[in-house]
Amino acid sequence: MELIEYPDRELMMIDLADKLAAELNGYLMNHEWATFAVPGGTTPGPIFDTLSGIKLDWSRVHVMLTDERWVPEDHPRSNTRLLRKHLLRDKAEAAKYIPLHADAMAPEDRIDELSGNVAAELPISVLLLGMGGDMHTASLFPGADRLQEALQDDAPPLMAMRGGGANEPRITLTAPVLKGAMSTHVVITGPEKRAALEKAQKMKPLDAPIALVLREAKVHWAE
Repeated sequence: MELIEYPDRELMMIDLADKLAAELNGYLMNHEWATFAVPGGTTPGPIFDTLSGIKLDWSRVHVMLTDERWVPEDHPRSNTRLLRKHLLRDKAEAAKYIPLHADAMAPEDRIDELSGNVAAELPISVLLLGMGGDMHTASLFPGADRLQEALQDDAPPLMAMRGGGANEPRITLTAPVLKGAMSTHVVITGPEKRAALEKAQKMKPLDAPIALVLREAKVHWAE
């Protein structure tokens, strides 16, 4: 793990956006397209705001979320809604979006179709993850109903997940997809998450799912 500390959050968000854009551009020099997987939530919003205005061949960038709540896109808790507001606009509006949600009552109703779409995009070129204070990442929550299945090396690309702190059904990328990314970045803020990160380094993924990716990850932190 490489830990990169920043003097303040604003600088971190701008610098990380530049790093991600440079990695995507470098990947596009040798590949037809780049797959860019990103977290939901509010923390990465400023990164996306900066990224959306950076000059890049966005038409060859395929964007997907690392996880999604099973709610309609116009729902206040939809990660897709936040992504469209902060990233998929301005220059980045040209990017291709790979959704993790479809019109159905439960994720199991459409998961095979969504999983196939994700499988066609692998491996992820550039992966950006967040981490909760409970050391979850994506929707891999400690105590979630199918966490152990999702951590297996032969897990399907996507899995429905319930419980473990998630208020509604979720759909999440699984361990082999996250571990298979060509480049991995984790962004965290505040002393609580810094302490959780240090704790996770000594734990197993079943108890601290973020531990899955820490060995190869660059972790970006600002207080």
